[in-house]
Amino acid sequence: MPSAPIKTVGLIAKPRADRAVTLVPELTAWLRQRGIQVVLDEEAGIYAGAPGQTREAVAGAAELLIVLGGDGTLLSAARASIGRDIPLFAVNLGGLGFLTAIKADDIYNQLEHVLSGDYQVLHRRMLHTELWRGDEIVAAHEALNDVVLTKSDIARMIDLEIYVDRHFVCVYKADGLIVSTPTGSTAYSLSAGGPIMTPTVAALAITPICPHMLTNRPVIVTDESEIQVAVRGAGATHLTIDGQVSENLEPGDRVVCRRSAHSISLVHPPGTAFFDVLREKLKWGDR
Repeated sequence: MPSAPIKTVGLIAKPRADRAVTLVPELTAWLRQRGIQVVLDEEAGIYAGAPGQTREAVAGAAELLIVLGGDGTLLSAARASIGRDIPLFAVNLGGLGFLTAIKADDIYNQLEHVLSGDYQVLHRRMLHTELWRGDEIVAAHEALNDVVLTKSDIARMIDLEIYVDRHFVCVYKADGLIVSTPTGSTAYSLSAGGPIMTPTVAALAITPICPHMLTNRPVIVTDESEIQVAVRGAGATHLTIDGQVSENLEPGDRVVCRRSAHSISLVHPPGTAFFDVLREKLKWGDR
């Protein structure tokens, strides 16, 4: 937590969010009344009727980043803030929202705590991914949730050869494969039958998507492991980072995943536990 008062706040907003139409101007005015400079991204600038900047520029100028939207908006903001030690105050304007735990109706109450220095930060480790073509790295990305390899052709499965720490695991014949962080275990991996991991678990999950063999099951490995996925055969394959950044893969390409040197800092509402969020979002039975 910063010891000095926060003087500059960045505001990142989800496109076409009805709630943001009124919330962004109200929040901007509320912050400025307290002597805080507000830096808007391009979407927030549209709502506020003011010039906006790129999300990278906003993250570079701010001491606190307020993210208005759903988990997708937060994933984008997380990548924009890589390498900067800046807390993200994530407000849920969407539906499910496992990461955006602060509710819009509670935003001002929670912000009062943050601006007074009374808040907790949770650190979420990211996943570093490299795309190798022959002996050359042709792309590298950081993911907060997951790295996904999927088929591009409608009716064809793909063959993916998996190694963990250079030890051969198996060949998945499937619609695709997900390598997930604990943070991303409640995202696409969960929909594909993967395990739920608490955010502090030092692990990664390898989850096949609709595998042809029913004996293929998700595998959890330590986050100190290096996971390598080699594309076999001629089926068109697509690589996606956090569902937002994509690369087309060629036969023989290798995707290498390992724990990133980067993490993000999420402002955590007091009195809210991970299992409280699970119970609410997944409609688990209450007492």
